[in-house]
Amino acid sequence: MKIRSQRDFFSGLLFVTAGAAFAIGATHYNIGSGARMGPGYFPLMLGALLAILGLGVILGSVTIETADGEPIGGIAWKPLLLIIGANLIFGLMLGGLPSIGVPAMGLVVAIYALVVVASLAGASFSMKAALILSTVLAIGSYVVFILGLSLQFQVWPTFITG
Repeated sequence: MKIRSQRDFFSGLLFVTAGAAFAIGATHYNIGSGARMGPGYFPLMLGALLAILGLGVILGSVTIETADGEPIGGIAWKPLLLIIGANLIFGLMLGGLPSIGVPAMGLVVAIYALVVVASLAGASFSMKAALILSTVLAIGSYVVFILGLSLQFQVWPTFITG
């Protein structure tokens, strides 16, 4: 068996691994049946489907010829760290960290921070575009989560709302 596309092979392997992990984890819950689904039914089916799709991708990687074998490139560390960091900053700003004295900044400020930091991961950065996207997402999140779903969490920084 010769791997003809490294990208497809390792992508399929990732899908199979993640799908199998979810399917195995779902077996710790009551599965139920198709007519009376338990809490483990959906993750089990989704994990199995993901693993099957991953096997299909792996099969394609060993049967379909590609021009250069599609080698795997290096890890893009800057975008990876910026995207992960943006999510950590969002969580920190949304809820704060009282143990070290960091106050909660609320939903609106957290969304602005998330979008600006995550936008730095792209090939080109435009502060204007990041601020426009932040505004649209902040308004949309407020309408959906606060007005529509009536979720109770902080919208504005503590020093503004008291």
